[in-house]
Amino acid sequence: MPFDADTLTAFAAPGRSAVFDTMEAEVRLYCRKFPVVFDRAKGAELFTEDGRVFLDFFCGAGALNYGHNPEPVKRRIADYLAGDGISHGLDMFTVAKREFLARLDQVVLHPRGLDHKVQFCGPTGTNAVEAALKLARKATGRQGVVSFAGGFHGMSQGALAVTGSRSARRAGGLSPQEVAFVPFEDGPLGPFDSIGYLERMLADPSSGLELPAAVIVEPVQLEGGVYPASADWLRRLAELTEHHGALLIADEIQSGCGRTGTFFAFEQAGVVPDLVTVSKSIGGYGLPLSLLLIRRELDVWAPGEHTGTFRGNQLAFVAATAALDYWEQPAFHADLAAATERLQGFGAESAALLPGLAVRGRGMVLGLDLAAIGGAERAARVQRYCFEHGLIVELAGRHDEVVKVMPPLTIDQHRLSQGLAVLREALLAG
Repeated sequence: MPFDADTLTAFAAPGRSAVFDTMEAEVRLYCRKFPVVFDRAKGAELFTEDGRVFLDFFCGAGALNYGHNPEPVKRRIADYLAGDGISHGLDMFTVAKREFLARLDQVVLHPRGLDHKVQFCGPTGTNAVEAALKLARKATGRQGVVSFAGGFHGMSQGALAVTGSRSARRAGGLSPQEVAFVPFEDGPLGPFDSIGYLERMLADPSSGLELPAAVIVEPVQLEGGVYPASADWLRRLAELTEHHGALLIADEIQSGCGRTGTFFAFEQAGVVPDLVTVSKSIGGYGLPLSLLLIRRELDVWAPGEHTGTFRGNQLAFVAATAALDYWEQPAFHADLAAATERLQGFGAESAALLPGLAVRGRGMVLGLDLAAIGGAERAARVQRYCFEHGLIVELAGRHDEVVKVMPPLTIDQHRLSQGLAVLREALLAG
């Protein structure tokens, strides 16, 4: 039913959340876990409209690796807006896009020996996954794809088809057609020789598994419960795909842009994927930007064969270019190394403090797995305790039994220690 102006004004009054309940779809999620109205944010802190302060160890699900409103990036955006820079450009040539591409090659691709072209796919990571799957099938002439249990690649149709979660696929009305799922190297049921399994299946002409167009993998599974792939496992996977003429797609949407200690997680294994999906923090400021990195000889697209209205997000280009400057600053690397040591040290301390707690992580992400000591119910209590004491953390894993800890890469030691102290209290409170 329609509402009169007075009612809507009351809904929107400070301190009120009724307008969200009345007007917003039931699909909303995070506001149910963190039921406050946020107003401002800076660095590692979120401020509510009623004056409360929260430390943010969630970082927009990995979209805010440089924290909220980083000053160097904000200044670049403000200058661009003040100069009436173009805001929407589809895939036309623009100054902002040229500067971003040049800096991406200079700071990220060339130093890592990555001779990849860049496709701008649209506003979110799932768009990059869709493009990667479509291009892999076009380039190889094959249809099948291999994906891994526990993997998460997005919520659109093609990306859902390679996402392991049954509930997510059911919500999209999908069955895993043309997708073969294999256990990851590690998971809730323990280690598995997935590469050996794939080698056997692909070598057997009666296995029922066709030669795939691609294998898609997260070098570190984050939504699946924070399971890092070992360097040896990734190298074997790269060798397997090369041997069988399949493309290796590395999904770095959440693990990339420094979250796992290096700009890309896969580089720690010394492998070079054929296709790399990049989004989230590549936008530099939480701005939507999604890329597909394509090994040069695989760029078989015809003009306009894969498009998107918002693939030319000029503000995101400006912010992303500014954020890449961090990677040339020795102080950033030194502070990141110190924060990583502190976070991973906290993980080791927590494992010693709580028998049965499984701890996994890499770089600036930590997974505290409570499956053996209370499971999802205890993890929910930990998350709620943290929220009630001014700390935002996310849950992950098959049943949300893993507390996923992702502070900003730029967090100072004081705020990092402050947040970890709250998290320790929450774990001990049970």
